[in-house]
Amino acid sequence: MTEIPARVIDASVAGAIVFREPRRPEALSLVRRVRIFAPNLLPYELVSIARTKTVREPDTAADVALFLSTALDEIDVILVPVDFSETLRLALETGLSTYDASYLFVSLMLDAPLVTFDNRLQQAHDALA
Repeated sequence: MTEIPARVIDASVAGAIVFREPRRPEALSLVRRVRIFAPNLLPYELVSIARTKTVREPDTAADVALFLSTALDEIDVILVPVDFSETLRLALETGLSTYDASYLFVSLMLDAPLVTFDNRLQQAHDALA
């Protein structure tokens, strides 16, 4: 039996899927037929995206709340705890935020490709993977 490949997604890709952003089709194609992983901070990042979207466009608040309420079911993501010391080390080594370094940590820990629309995070991943 063939093992299902793993991918780690960040908030840029998850947000595109959850909030029906223009890059949603691309994001969906990147996570088709794979097991999706993310650090356990992903739900908080999605709430932050929802807040930003609601502040920018208050008329969308109901839709944003609905999308957010089904977010993790739609993505079917496996949330992974991070090692805080290692995440800090990666953040300091790469210059990334600790949030971005947590996605990098999970990707390196699982030896799984990182799926992101964030060029800086992708470059840091590529340099270390």
